[in-house]
Amino acid sequence: MDAFFAVLDAINGVLLSVPVLLTLLGIGLLFTLWSGFCQYRSLTHGVALIAGKGIDTSHGPGALTHFQALTAAMSGTVGLGAIAGMAIAVDFGGPGAVFWMWVVGLVGMALKTTEVTLSLLYRDTNDPENPHGGAMYVARDGLGGLAPALKPLGKVVGFVFAISLLLFAFTGGNMFQTWSVADTTREYFGVPTWITGLILAIAAGVVILGGIKRIGNVTKTLVPFKCGVYVLCGLYVIVTHSDALPDTFRAIFAGAFSKTDGVGAFMGGTIGSAFMWGMKRALFSSEAGLGTAPVAHAAVKTPEPVTEGVVSGLEPFIDTIFVCTVTGLVVLLTGVWNRAPAANWQTPPAWVESAPGHWQPQVDTTSLSVRGSALPANPAGTPVFVMAEIDGQRQRVYGTYVMNSQGMRFDWQPVASTQAPSYAEGGVFADYRGSTLVAKGFDTVHEGLGRWLITIAVWVFGLSCIISYGYYGEQSVIYLAGERWVTPFRWLWCVAAASACFGFIKTSGQLDTLSTIGMGFMYAINLPLLLILGNKAMRQYHDYFRRLKNGEIARNAAPESR
Repeated sequence: MDAFFAVLDAINGVLLSVPVLLTLLGIGLLFTLWSGFCQYRSLTHGVALIAGKGIDTSHGPGALTHFQALTAAMSGTVGLGAIAGMAIAVDFGGPGAVFWMWVVGLVGMALKTTEVTLSLLYRDTNDPENPHGGAMYVARDGLGGLAPALKPLGKVVGFVFAISLLLFAFTGGNMFQTWSVADTTREYFGVPTWITGLILAIAAGVVILGGIKRIGNVTKTLVPFKCGVYVLCGLYVIVTHSDALPDTFRAIFAGAFSKTDGVGAFMGGTIGSAFMWGMKRALFSSEAGLGTAPVAHAAVKTPEPVTEGVVSGLEPFIDTIFVCTVTGLVVLLTGVWNRAPAANWQTPPAWVESAPGHWQPQVDTTSLSVRGSALPANPAGTPVFVMAEIDGQRQRVYGTYVMNSQGMRFDWQPVASTQAPSYAEGGVFADYRGSTLVAKGFDTVHEGLGRWLITIAVWVFGLSCIISYGYYGEQSVIYLAGERWVTPFRWLWCVAAASACFGFIKTSGQLDTLSTIGMGFMYAINLPLLLILGNKAMRQYHDYFRRLKNGEIARNAAPESR
Protein backbone atom coordinates (compact mmCIF):
# COMPACT_ATOMS: atom_id res chain seq x y z
CA MET A 1 0.00 0.00 0.00
CA ASP A 2 2.91 2.37 0.73
CA ALA A 3 4.19 1.86 -2.82
CA PHE A 4 0.70 2.61 -4.19
CA PHE A 5 0.51 5.94 -2.38
CA ALA A 6 4.10 6.75 -3.39
CA VAL A 7 3.10 6.42 -7.05
CA LEU A 8 0.07 8.66 -6.51
CA ASP A 9 2.27 11.24 -4.75
CA ALA A 10 4.64 11.26 -7.73
CA ILE A 11 1.75 11.85 -10.15
CA ASN A 12 0.32 14.63 -7.98
CA GLY A 13 3.79 16.17 -7.75
CA VAL A 14 3.79 16.68 -11.51
CA LEU A 15 0.15 17.48 -12.27
CA LEU A 16 -0.26 19.81 -9.27
CA SER A 17 3.22 21.31 -9.32
CA VAL A 18 4.03 24.96 -8.69
CA PRO A 19 4.15 25.83 -12.45
CA VAL A 20 0.68 24.36 -12.93
CA LEU A 21 -0.73 26.27 -9.97
CA LEU A 22 0.90 29.49 -11.14
CA THR A 23 -0.63 28.93 -14.57
CA LEU A 24 -4.04 28.56 -12.97
CA LEU A 25 -3.57 31.82 -11.09
CA GLY A 26 -2.48 33.51 -14.28
CA ILE A 27 -5.55 32.30 -16.20
CA GLY A 28 -7.80 33.43 -13.37
CA LEU A 29 -6.19 36.87 -13.41
CA LEU A 30 -6.57 37.00 -17.20
CA PHE A 31 -10.32 36.45 -17.05
CA THR A 32 -10.62 38.83 -14.11
CA LEU A 33 -9.20 41.63 -16.25
CA TRP A 34 -10.89 40.49 -19.48
CA SER A 35 -14.32 40.51 -17.85
CA GLY A 36 -13.74 43.84 -16.11
CA PHE A 37 -13.71 42.23 -12.65
CA CYS A 38 -16.64 39.87 -12.92
CA GLN A 39 -16.33 39.27 -9.16
CA TYR A 40 -18.31 42.49 -8.73
CA ARG A 41 -21.03 41.25 -11.09
CA SER A 42 -21.38 38.00 -9.13
CA LEU A 43 -21.79 39.85 -5.84
CA THR A 44 -24.42 42.19 -7.30
CA HIS A 45 -26.25 40.80 -10.35
CA GLY A 46 -25.58 37.20 -9.31
CA VAL A 47 -27.23 37.77 -5.93
CA ALA A 48 -30.20 39.42 -7.65
CA LEU A 49 -30.62 36.41 -9.95
CA ILE A 50 -30.74 33.84 -7.17
CA ALA A 51 -33.17 36.09 -5.28
CA GLY A 52 -35.46 36.04 -8.34
CA LYS A 53 -35.01 39.76 -9.02
CA GLY A 54 -32.90 39.47 -12.15
CA ILE A 55 -34.07 38.74 -15.67
CA ASP A 56 -36.95 36.51 -16.72
CA THR A 57 -35.52 33.03 -17.39
CA SER A 58 -38.79 31.06 -17.30
CA HIS A 59 -38.77 30.46 -21.06
CA GLY A 60 -35.37 28.76 -21.15
CA PRO A 61 -34.56 25.03 -21.23
CA GLY A 62 -33.53 23.37 -17.97
CA ALA A 63 -34.77 21.78 -14.77
CA LEU A 64 -33.53 23.97 -11.90
CA THR A 65 -33.90 27.57 -10.77
CA HIS A 66 -30.75 29.67 -10.30
CA PHE A 67 -30.96 29.11 -6.56
CA GLN A 68 -31.35 25.34 -6.92
CA ALA A 69 -28.50 25.10 -9.43
CA LEU A 70 -26.23 27.15 -7.15
CA THR A 71 -27.01 25.01 -4.11
CA ALA A 72 -26.69 21.78 -6.11
CA ALA A 73 -23.21 22.84 -7.20
CA MET A 74 -22.31 24.17 -3.75
CA SER A 75 -23.45 20.90 -2.25
CA GLY A 76 -20.33 19.54 -3.90
CA THR A 77 -17.98 22.49 -3.43
CA VAL A 78 -18.92 23.33 0.16
CA GLY A 79 -18.27 19.80 1.29
CA LEU A 80 -15.72 18.53 3.74
CA GLY A 81 -13.04 20.31 1.71
CA ALA A 82 -14.17 23.45 3.54
CA ILE A 83 -13.67 21.74 6.91
CA ALA A 84 -11.32 18.77 6.59
CA GLY A 85 -9.47 20.14 3.56
CA MET A 86 -8.78 23.54 5.11
CA ALA A 87 -7.69 21.90 8.36
CA ILE A 88 -5.23 19.74 6.43
CA ALA A 89 -3.88 22.84 4.66
CA VAL A 90 -3.11 24.59 7.96
CA ASP A 91 -1.91 21.36 9.56
CA PHE A 92 0.77 20.85 6.89
CA GLY A 93 1.25 24.30 5.37
CA GLY A 94 0.92 26.55 8.42
CA PRO A 95 -0.83 29.95 8.72
CA GLY A 96 0.44 31.16 5.33
CA ALA A 97 -1.77 28.59 3.60
CA VAL A 98 -4.79 30.72 4.50
CA PHE A 99 -3.44 33.67 2.49
CA TRP A 100 -2.96 31.61 -0.67
CA MET A 101 -6.43 30.18 -0.15
CA TRP A 102 -7.81 33.74 -0.33
CA VAL A 103 -5.92 34.39 -3.57
CA VAL A 104 -7.38 31.25 -5.12
CA GLY A 105 -10.86 32.23 -3.97
CA LEU A 106 -10.75 35.64 -5.66
CA VAL A 107 -9.33 34.52 -9.00
CA GLY A 108 -11.48 31.42 -8.75
CA MET A 109 -14.58 33.58 -9.08
CA ALA A 110 -13.45 34.58 -12.58
CA LEU A 111 -12.52 31.01 -13.50
CA LYS A 112 -15.88 29.69 -12.35
CA THR A 113 -17.79 32.41 -14.24
CA THR A 114 -15.94 31.59 -17.45
CA GLU A 115 -16.17 27.80 -17.31
CA VAL A 116 -19.87 27.76 -16.39
CA THR A 117 -20.71 30.22 -19.17
CA LEU A 118 -18.92 27.90 -21.60
CA SER A 119 -20.79 24.92 -20.21
CA LEU A 120 -24.14 26.65 -20.83
CA LEU A 121 -23.06 27.61 -24.35
CA TYR A 122 -22.32 23.99 -25.27
CA ARG A 123 -24.79 22.03 -23.14
CA ASP A 124 -26.93 19.30 -24.65
CA THR A 125 -30.59 20.38 -24.52
CA ASN A 126 -32.10 17.62 -26.67
CA ASP A 127 -34.19 16.83 -23.60
CA PRO A 128 -35.10 20.36 -22.41
CA GLU A 129 -36.27 19.04 -19.02
CA ASN A 130 -33.00 17.22 -18.37
CA PRO A 131 -30.07 18.97 -20.08
CA HIS A 132 -26.50 17.69 -19.87
CA GLY A 133 -23.32 19.74 -19.73
CA GLY A 134 -19.77 20.02 -18.51
CA ALA A 135 -16.24 20.29 -19.84
CA MET A 136 -16.63 17.05 -21.83
CA TYR A 137 -19.35 18.69 -23.95
CA VAL A 138 -17.31 21.88 -24.22
CA ALA A 139 -14.38 19.85 -25.53
CA ARG A 140 -16.46 17.79 -27.94
CA ASP A 141 -18.61 20.57 -29.42
CA GLY A 142 -16.42 23.61 -28.71
CA LEU A 143 -13.21 22.27 -30.22
CA GLY A 144 -15.18 20.59 -32.98
CA GLY A 145 -16.82 23.89 -33.80
CA LEU A 146 -13.49 25.63 -34.37
CA ALA A 147 -12.59 23.48 -37.37
CA PRO A 148 -13.83 20.17 -38.83
CA ALA A 149 -10.35 18.67 -38.40
CA LEU A 150 -10.59 19.20 -34.64
CA LYS A 151 -13.77 17.15 -34.17
CA PRO A 152 -11.95 13.84 -33.52
CA LEU A 153 -9.62 15.59 -31.08
CA GLY A 154 -12.60 17.16 -29.30
CA LYS A 155 -14.19 13.73 -28.83
CA VAL A 156 -10.97 12.27 -27.42
CA VAL A 157 -10.47 15.20 -25.03
CA GLY A 158 -14.08 14.94 -23.88
CA PHE A 159 -13.65 11.21 -23.28
CA VAL A 160 -10.48 11.68 -21.22
CA PHE A 161 -12.08 14.44 -19.16
CA ALA A 162 -15.11 12.28 -18.40
CA ILE A 163 -12.80 9.49 -17.19
CA SER A 164 -10.84 11.97 -15.04
CA LEU A 165 -14.07 13.35 -13.58
CA LEU A 166 -15.15 9.83 -12.65
CA LEU A 167 -11.80 9.25 -10.94
CA PHE A 168 -12.06 12.48 -8.94
CA ALA A 169 -15.71 11.85 -8.13
CA PHE A 170 -14.93 8.45 -6.64
CA THR A 171 -11.89 9.65 -4.66
CA GLY A 172 -12.38 13.32 -3.73
CA GLY A 173 -16.16 13.54 -3.98
CA ASN A 174 -16.98 10.20 -2.42
CA MET A 175 -14.23 8.38 -0.50
CA PHE A 176 -12.70 11.56 0.99
CA GLN A 177 -16.09 12.52 2.36
CA THR A 178 -17.03 9.15 3.87
CA TRP A 179 -13.57 8.63 5.38
CA SER A 180 -13.62 12.06 7.03
CA VAL A 181 -17.12 11.56 8.43
CA ALA A 182 -16.22 8.10 9.70
CA ASP A 183 -12.98 9.31 11.32
CA THR A 184 -14.71 12.10 13.25
CA THR A 185 -17.57 9.82 14.33
CA ARG A 186 -15.07 7.20 15.50
CA GLU A 187 -13.04 9.78 17.42
CA TYR A 188 -16.00 11.13 19.39
CA PHE A 189 -18.45 8.26 19.62
CA GLY A 190 -16.36 5.15 19.04
CA VAL A 191 -18.55 4.06 16.12
CA PRO A 192 -16.68 1.60 13.85
CA THR A 193 -15.87 3.33 10.58
CA TRP A 194 -17.53 0.67 8.44
CA ILE A 195 -20.91 1.38 10.04
CA THR A 196 -20.65 5.08 9.19
CA GLY A 197 -19.65 4.25 5.62
CA LEU A 198 -22.62 1.93 5.22
CA ILE A 199 -25.14 4.48 6.53
CA LEU A 200 -23.77 7.24 4.27
CA ALA A 201 -23.84 4.94 1.26
CA ILE A 202 -27.51 4.08 1.82
CA ALA A 203 -28.56 7.69 2.47
CA ALA A 204 -26.77 8.98 -0.63
CA GLY A 205 -28.22 6.21 -2.76
CA VAL A 206 -31.79 7.11 -1.78
CA VAL A 207 -31.28 10.71 -2.96
CA ILE A 208 -29.33 10.18 -6.18
CA LEU A 209 -31.88 7.62 -7.38
CA GLY A 210 -34.30 10.54 -7.74
CA GLY A 211 -32.14 12.39 -10.28
CA ILE A 212 -31.23 16.07 -10.51
CA LYS A 213 -34.67 17.40 -9.45
CA ARG A 214 -34.59 15.48 -6.19
CA ILE A 215 -30.96 16.50 -5.69
CA GLY A 216 -31.92 20.15 -6.24
CA ASN A 217 -34.80 19.91 -3.78
CA VAL A 218 -32.61 18.29 -1.11
CA THR A 219 -29.59 20.56 -1.53
CA LYS A 220 -31.59 23.81 -1.50
CA THR A 221 -32.40 22.98 2.12
CA LEU A 222 -29.15 21.30 3.17
CA VAL A 223 -26.70 23.89 1.83
CA PRO A 224 -28.07 27.06 3.54
CA PHE A 225 -28.58 25.10 6.77
CA LYS A 226 -25.12 23.56 6.86
CA CYS A 227 -23.32 26.79 5.94
CA GLY A 228 -25.37 28.96 8.29
CA VAL A 229 -25.03 26.82 11.42
CA TYR A 230 -21.36 26.06 10.88
CA VAL A 231 -20.36 29.66 10.15
CA LEU A 232 -22.31 31.07 13.11
CA CYS A 233 -20.63 28.66 15.52
CA GLY A 234 -17.26 29.36 13.92
CA LEU A 235 -17.76 33.10 14.35
CA TYR A 236 -18.55 32.49 18.01
CA VAL A 237 -15.17 30.76 18.44
CA ILE A 238 -13.43 33.60 16.56
CA VAL A 239 -15.08 36.27 18.74
CA THR A 240 -14.12 34.31 21.85
CA HIS A 241 -10.46 34.44 20.74
CA SER A 242 -10.67 37.94 19.24
CA ASP A 243 -7.71 39.14 21.29
CA ALA A 244 -5.48 36.80 19.30
CA LEU A 245 -6.76 37.95 15.88
CA PRO A 246 -4.02 40.58 15.24
CA ASP A 247 -1.23 38.07 15.89
CA THR A 248 -3.02 35.43 13.83
CA PHE A 249 -3.39 37.69 10.80
CA ARG A 250 0.25 38.70 11.11
CA ALA A 251 1.16 35.00 11.10
CA ILE A 252 -1.01 34.42 8.01
CA PHE A 253 0.67 37.17 5.99
CA ALA A 254 4.15 36.40 7.31
CA GLY A 255 3.74 32.68 6.68
CA ALA A 256 2.73 33.31 3.07
CA PHE A 257 6.10 34.91 2.29
CA SER A 258 8.53 33.45 4.83
CA LYS A 259 9.35 30.27 6.73
CA THR A 260 7.17 29.20 9.68
CA ASP A 261 9.15 27.35 12.33
CA GLY A 262 7.96 23.98 13.52
CA VAL A 263 6.60 23.80 17.05
CA GLY A 264 4.49 21.21 18.85
CA ALA A 265 2.45 19.18 16.37
CA PHE A 266 3.38 21.46 13.44
CA MET A 267 6.21 20.17 11.27
CA GLY A 268 7.26 23.61 10.08
CA GLY A 269 6.45 25.35 6.82
CA THR A 270 8.23 27.14 4.02
CA ILE A 271 6.88 29.64 1.51
CA GLY A 272 6.55 26.78 -0.93
CA SER A 273 4.65 24.51 1.45
CA ALA A 274 2.24 27.29 2.45
CA PHE A 275 1.65 28.09 -1.22
CA MET A 276 1.19 24.45 -2.23
CA TRP A 277 -1.10 23.45 0.62
CA GLY A 278 -3.17 26.64 0.52
CA MET A 279 -3.57 26.46 -3.25
CA LYS A 280 -4.19 22.74 -3.43
CA ARG A 281 -6.77 22.52 -0.68
CA ALA A 282 -8.53 25.73 -1.80
CA LEU A 283 -8.74 24.31 -5.31
CA PHE A 284 -10.07 21.05 -3.92
CA SER A 285 -12.67 22.94 -1.91
CA SER A 286 -13.80 25.59 -4.44
CA GLU A 287 -13.08 23.50 -7.58
CA ALA A 288 -12.47 26.72 -9.52
CA GLY A 289 -11.30 25.89 -13.03
CA LEU A 290 -11.71 22.18 -12.38
CA GLY A 291 -14.75 21.62 -14.59
CA THR A 292 -16.99 19.92 -12.03
CA ALA A 293 -19.53 22.57 -11.02
CA PRO A 294 -20.51 23.27 -14.69
CA VAL A 295 -22.07 19.81 -14.71
CA ALA A 296 -24.63 20.88 -12.09
CA HIS A 297 -25.07 24.40 -13.44
CA ALA A 298 -25.87 23.02 -16.89
CA ALA A 299 -29.26 21.87 -15.54
CA VAL A 300 -30.40 25.45 -14.79
CA LYS A 301 -33.47 26.87 -16.51
CA THR A 302 -32.29 29.88 -18.47
CA PRO A 303 -32.04 31.11 -22.06
CA GLU A 304 -28.98 33.23 -21.23
CA PRO A 305 -25.71 31.31 -20.56
CA VAL A 306 -24.10 34.28 -18.81
CA THR A 307 -26.72 34.42 -16.06
CA GLU A 308 -25.59 31.11 -14.60
CA GLY A 309 -21.94 31.99 -15.15
CA VAL A 310 -22.39 35.08 -13.00
CA VAL A 311 -24.31 33.12 -10.34
CA SER A 312 -21.61 30.44 -10.21
CA GLY A 313 -19.01 33.07 -9.37
CA LEU A 314 -20.57 33.22 -5.90
CA GLU A 315 -19.38 29.68 -5.14
CA PRO A 316 -15.67 30.42 -4.54
CA PHE A 317 -16.61 33.50 -2.55
CA ILE A 318 -18.96 31.63 -0.21
CA ASP A 319 -16.86 28.50 0.00
CA THR A 320 -13.29 29.78 0.05
CA ILE A 321 -13.41 33.40 1.19
CA PHE A 322 -16.08 32.75 3.78
CA VAL A 323 -16.45 29.14 5.00
CA CYS A 324 -12.80 28.09 4.58
CA THR A 325 -11.63 31.27 6.33
CA VAL A 326 -13.81 30.44 9.32
CA THR A 327 -12.26 26.96 9.44
CA GLY A 328 -8.72 28.28 9.12
CA LEU A 329 -9.20 30.87 11.85
CA VAL A 330 -10.76 28.33 14.24
CA VAL A 331 -7.76 26.01 13.80
CA LEU A 332 -5.22 28.84 14.19
CA LEU A 333 -6.84 30.86 16.98
CA THR A 334 -7.45 27.86 19.23
CA GLY A 335 -3.87 26.58 18.81
CA VAL A 336 -4.82 23.01 17.88
CA TRP A 337 -2.56 23.14 14.81
CA ASN A 338 0.60 23.42 16.98
CA ARG A 339 -0.76 21.68 20.08
CA ALA A 340 1.38 20.06 22.77
CA PRO A 341 1.87 16.26 23.05
CA ALA A 342 -1.08 14.31 24.41
CA ALA A 343 1.25 11.92 26.27
CA ASN A 344 4.74 12.71 27.56
CA TRP A 345 7.74 10.40 27.76
CA GLN A 346 9.41 9.88 31.10
CA THR A 347 12.29 8.27 29.21
CA PRO A 348 12.21 8.52 25.40
CA PRO A 349 12.32 5.05 23.79
CA ALA A 350 15.18 4.08 21.52
CA TRP A 351 14.88 3.95 17.77
CA VAL A 352 15.28 0.45 16.30
CA GLU A 353 16.08 -0.52 12.73
CA SER A 354 13.13 -2.70 11.72
CA ALA A 355 14.63 -3.31 8.27
CA PRO A 356 17.71 -1.99 6.47
CA GLY A 357 17.27 1.79 6.22
CA HIS A 358 13.91 1.78 8.03
CA TRP A 359 13.38 2.86 11.65
CA GLN A 360 10.64 3.01 14.26
CA PRO A 361 10.40 3.76 18.00
CA GLN A 362 10.79 0.92 20.46
CA VAL A 363 8.12 1.76 22.98
CA ASP A 364 8.35 0.79 26.64
CA THR A 365 4.81 1.64 27.75
CA THR A 366 5.79 1.75 31.42
CA SER A 367 7.84 4.88 30.73
CA LEU A 368 4.90 6.73 29.20
CA SER A 369 2.96 9.27 31.22
CA VAL A 370 -0.51 9.85 29.74
CA ARG A 371 -1.87 13.36 30.30
CA GLY A 372 -5.65 13.55 30.75
CA SER A 373 -7.83 11.65 28.32
CA ALA A 374 -6.23 12.85 25.08
CA LEU A 375 -5.36 9.23 24.31
CA PRO A 376 -8.65 7.48 25.00
CA ALA A 377 -9.11 3.83 25.91
CA ASN A 378 -10.27 2.81 22.45
CA PRO A 379 -9.89 -0.92 21.75
CA ALA A 380 -10.20 -0.21 18.02
CA GLY A 381 -7.09 1.98 18.15
CA THR A 382 -6.36 5.71 18.22
CA PRO A 383 -4.14 7.30 15.50
CA VAL A 384 -1.03 8.97 16.96
CA PHE A 385 2.36 10.27 15.84
CA VAL A 386 5.71 11.38 17.21
CA MET A 387 7.66 14.32 15.85
CA ALA A 388 11.14 13.29 14.74
CA GLU A 389 14.25 14.70 13.08
CA ILE A 390 14.85 12.46 10.08
CA ASP A 391 17.89 13.17 7.91
CA GLY A 392 17.81 16.80 9.02
CA GLN A 393 14.09 17.30 8.47
CA ARG A 394 11.27 17.55 10.99
CA GLN A 395 8.73 14.83 10.16
CA ARG A 396 5.86 12.88 11.66
CA VAL A 397 6.14 9.17 12.38
CA TYR A 398 2.63 7.71 12.51
CA GLY A 399 1.30 4.87 14.58
CA THR A 400 -1.70 3.47 16.44
CA TYR A 401 -2.32 3.48 20.17
CA VAL A 402 -4.50 0.82 21.77
CA MET A 403 -5.60 0.80 25.41
CA ASN A 404 -7.56 -2.27 26.51
CA SER A 405 -7.67 -4.85 29.30
CA GLN A 406 -4.17 -6.02 28.36
CA GLY A 407 -2.77 -2.51 28.79
CA MET A 408 -1.13 -0.06 26.35
CA ARG A 409 0.25 -0.94 22.93
CA PHE A 410 1.76 1.20 20.18
CA ASP A 411 2.13 0.02 16.57
CA TRP A 412 4.43 2.32 14.60
CA GLN A 413 4.88 2.67 10.85
CA PRO A 414 8.55 2.39 9.83
CA VAL A 415 10.16 5.41 8.16
CA ALA A 416 13.08 5.49 5.76
CA SER A 417 16.24 7.15 7.10
CA THR A 418 19.98 6.85 6.48
CA GLN A 419 20.61 6.97 10.24
CA ALA A 420 18.69 6.63 13.50
CA PRO A 421 16.17 9.49 13.84
CA SER A 422 15.91 11.61 16.97
CA TYR A 423 12.90 13.10 18.75
CA ALA A 424 12.01 16.69 17.90
CA GLU A 425 9.34 16.81 20.64
CA GLY A 426 9.18 14.93 23.91
CA GLY A 427 5.98 12.98 23.63
CA VAL A 428 3.21 11.38 21.60
CA PHE A 429 0.63 13.46 19.73
CA ALA A 430 -2.96 12.47 19.06
CA ASP A 431 -3.36 12.52 15.28
CA TYR A 432 -6.40 14.75 14.73
CA ARG A 433 -7.06 14.31 11.06
CA GLY A 434 -9.00 16.78 8.92
CA SER A 435 -12.38 17.63 10.38
CA THR A 436 -11.43 16.10 13.74
CA LEU A 437 -8.77 18.81 14.10
CA VAL A 438 -11.45 21.48 13.62
CA ALA A 439 -13.68 19.75 16.16
CA LYS A 440 -10.89 19.89 18.73
CA GLY A 441 -10.65 23.62 18.09
CA PHE A 442 -14.34 24.06 18.92
CA ASP A 443 -13.87 21.91 22.01
CA THR A 444 -11.34 24.38 23.41
CA VAL A 445 -14.12 26.96 23.74
CA HIS A 446 -16.78 24.67 25.20
CA GLU A 447 -16.11 21.01 25.88
CA GLY A 448 -18.44 19.02 23.70
CA LEU A 449 -19.15 21.80 21.20
CA GLY A 450 -16.86 20.24 18.60
CA ARG A 451 -18.08 16.78 19.51
CA TRP A 452 -21.65 17.61 18.48
CA LEU A 453 -21.30 20.50 16.04
CA ILE A 454 -18.57 19.05 13.86
CA THR A 455 -19.98 15.55 13.96
CA ILE A 456 -23.35 16.86 12.76
CA ALA A 457 -21.66 19.22 10.29
CA VAL A 458 -19.45 16.57 8.71
CA TRP A 459 -22.44 14.28 8.28
CA VAL A 460 -24.46 16.99 6.54
CA PHE A 461 -21.49 18.36 4.54
CA GLY A 462 -20.27 14.91 3.61
CA LEU A 463 -23.67 13.57 2.60
CA SER A 464 -24.51 16.59 0.47
CA CYS A 465 -21.15 16.35 -1.30
CA ILE A 466 -21.55 12.63 -1.97
CA ILE A 467 -24.98 13.36 -3.44
CA SER A 468 -23.70 16.05 -5.81
CA TYR A 469 -20.70 14.04 -6.94
CA GLY A 470 -22.93 11.07 -7.52
CA TYR A 471 -24.74 13.24 -10.07
CA TYR A 472 -21.43 14.38 -11.59
CA GLY A 473 -20.36 10.77 -11.93
CA GLU A 474 -23.68 9.90 -13.55
CA GLN A 475 -23.22 12.62 -16.15
CA SER A 476 -19.78 11.23 -16.99
CA VAL A 477 -21.26 7.76 -17.38
CA ILE A 478 -24.04 9.10 -19.61
CA TYR A 479 -21.47 10.89 -21.77
CA LEU A 480 -19.25 7.81 -21.99
CA ALA A 481 -21.75 4.97 -22.29
CA GLY A 482 -25.32 6.22 -22.24
CA GLU A 483 -28.27 6.15 -19.86
CA ARG A 484 -28.37 2.34 -19.53
CA TRP A 485 -25.24 2.34 -17.35
CA VAL A 486 -26.56 4.81 -14.78
CA THR A 487 -28.14 2.19 -12.50
CA PRO A 488 -24.98 0.01 -12.29
CA PHE A 489 -22.99 3.18 -11.60
CA ARG A 490 -25.26 4.11 -8.71
CA TRP A 491 -24.71 0.72 -7.09
CA LEU A 492 -20.96 1.00 -7.57
CA TRP A 493 -21.04 4.52 -6.15
CA CYS A 494 -22.64 3.33 -2.93
CA VAL A 495 -20.18 0.45 -2.63
CA ALA A 496 -17.25 2.86 -3.02
CA ALA A 497 -18.66 5.14 -0.31
CA ALA A 498 -18.76 2.26 2.15
CA SER A 499 -15.41 0.73 1.11
CA ALA A 500 -13.45 3.90 1.98
CA CYS A 501 -14.09 3.13 5.65
CA PHE A 502 -12.56 -0.34 5.72
CA GLY A 503 -9.08 0.69 6.81
CA PHE A 504 -6.83 1.12 3.78
CA ILE A 505 -6.60 4.93 4.31
CA LYS A 506 -4.61 5.48 7.50
CA THR A 507 -3.23 9.05 7.61
CA SER A 508 -4.10 12.62 6.62
CA GLY A 509 -1.32 12.54 4.04
CA GLN A 510 -2.77 9.45 2.37
CA LEU A 511 -6.22 11.05 2.44
CA ASP A 512 -4.86 14.15 0.72
CA THR A 513 -3.04 12.08 -1.89
CA LEU A 514 -6.08 9.99 -2.76
CA SER A 515 -8.53 12.87 -2.86
CA THR A 516 -6.47 14.99 -5.26
CA ILE A 517 -5.28 12.38 -7.77
CA GLY A 518 -8.03 13.15 -10.28
CA MET A 519 -7.66 16.93 -10.00
CA GLY A 520 -4.41 17.17 -11.92
CA PHE A 521 -5.78 15.37 -14.96
CA MET A 522 -8.89 17.53 -14.98
CA TYR A 523 -6.91 20.77 -14.77
CA ALA A 524 -4.62 19.56 -17.55
CA ILE A 525 -7.70 19.38 -19.79
CA ASN A 526 -9.96 22.17 -18.55
CA LEU A 527 -7.42 24.99 -18.32
CA PRO A 528 -6.34 24.71 -21.99
CA LEU A 529 -10.02 24.59 -22.95
CA LEU A 530 -10.58 27.87 -21.09
CA LEU A 531 -7.68 29.48 -22.92
CA ILE A 532 -8.78 28.21 -26.34
CA LEU A 533 -12.52 28.88 -26.00
CA GLY A 534 -12.57 31.57 -23.31
CA ASN A 535 -13.00 34.30 -25.90
CA LYS A 536 -16.45 32.89 -26.72
CA ALA A 537 -17.46 33.11 -23.06
CA MET A 538 -16.13 36.65 -22.75
CA ARG A 539 -17.92 37.72 -25.93
CA GLN A 540 -21.19 36.39 -24.53
CA TYR A 541 -20.46 37.99 -21.16
CA HIS A 542 -19.95 41.51 -22.49
CA ASP A 543 -22.84 41.20 -24.96
CA TYR A 544 -25.21 40.12 -22.17
CA PHE A 545 -24.42 43.08 -19.95
CA ARG A 546 -24.60 45.45 -22.91
CA ARG A 547 -28.12 44.22 -23.71
CA LEU A 548 -29.07 44.30 -20.03
CA LYS A 549 -27.90 47.92 -19.77
CA ASN A 550 -29.82 48.90 -22.92
CA GLY A 551 -33.04 47.30 -21.68
CA GLU A 552 -33.06 44.63 -24.41
CA ILE A 553 -33.57 41.79 -21.88
CA ALA A 554 -36.87 41.35 -20.06
CA ARG A 555 -36.70 41.76 -16.31
CA ASN A 556 -38.31 39.23 -13.98
CA ALA A 557 -41.74 40.40 -12.92
CA ALA A 558 -41.94 38.09 -9.90
CA PRO A 559 -39.38 36.23 -7.82
CA GLU A 560 -38.65 32.73 -9.14
CA SER A 561 -39.78 29.80 -7.04
CA ARG A 562 -36.99 28.21 -5.07
